[in-house]
Amino acid sequence: MTLTSYQRGTVFASRYGSGQVPRVLALHGWGRDRTDFDAVLAGWDAVALDLPGFGVSPAPPEAWTPRDYAERTVAPILAGLPEPVIVVGHSFGGRVAVHAAVAAPEQVAGLVLVGVPLLRHRAPGKSPRSYRMVRALHRLGLVSDDRMEAARRRHGSPDYRAASPLMRQVLVHAVNETYEEPLAQVGCPSELLWGEDDREVPVAVAEAAHRLMPLARLTVVVGAGHQLPVTHPEAVRAAVERVAA
Repeated sequence: MTLTSYQRGTVFASRYGSGQVPRVLALHGWGRDRTDFDAVLAGWDAVALDLPGFGVSPAPPEAWTPRDYAERTVAPILAGLPEPVIVVGHSFGGRVAVHAAVAAPEQVAGLVLVGVPLLRHRAPGKSPRSYRMVRALHRLGLVSDDRMEAARRRHGSPDYRAASPLMRQVLVHAVNETYEEPLAQVGCPSELLWGEDDREVPVAVAEAAHRLMPLARLTVVVGAGHQLPVTHPEAVRAAVERVAA
C-alpha cells in the first residue's frame, strides 16, 4: 500500500496491489478516511480516496454537494484510470458513488453501496418538534440564518458539531438530499450491503432503495452495525466479488 495524490495534490489516496490497473475505487463515510478500507482492499489492485475535507485531503474550496464531490473529484479520477472500476461507497461516500455512477457510467463497472443514507428516514429520538419548526420557518425565510445555525448546533448530530463551518455546510447539503431519481438511473450491476443492526441508516432504507434499482442485489449482514468496512471487511470484499463476477 502506498500513498499517492491526484488533482495537483488536492486529493490523497491509498493504492493497493501493483496499482497499475485498479479494479476498485473506494469512498469512505462521513468523518472517516481511506484507511477504513485497508482490510477490504488488501491484496487487490485498488484505490481508496480521502475525499476533500477528510483524512489528509484539504477541504473543498466551497460547500460542495455530494454531486459536486462526484463530478469534481471522483469523475476526473475515474477518467484517468485505464479501465472501468467497481466503485465502493460507504455512508457519505455512497452518496458520492451514486452520483459518480450516473455522471460517468462508462467508467463504473459496478457499484457497491454500504450503509448509505439514500432515502430520508427519521431516526427515533432525533429532530425534536421545536427544531423541525425552526427549520421549516427558516425555509420560508421567517427565521434568520444565525438562529438556524444556533438550532443546528444545539440539536444537530455529533458529526455536525464536530465539523468545521465549511464542512457543516457540506453535511447540510448531504442530509437534505434524497436519491430516488439517480438510483433509477444507475445502469451497472450493483450491490446494497447493510448491517442488520445499523442504527444510522436502518435496513428499511436499503429495502426501499432496492425497489428502485432493478439490477441491484440486497445483502444484510446479521449482527452487524453501520461501520461494515471496519467491522466486517470480508462481507464488503464478498460484495465486490459478487458485482465483479
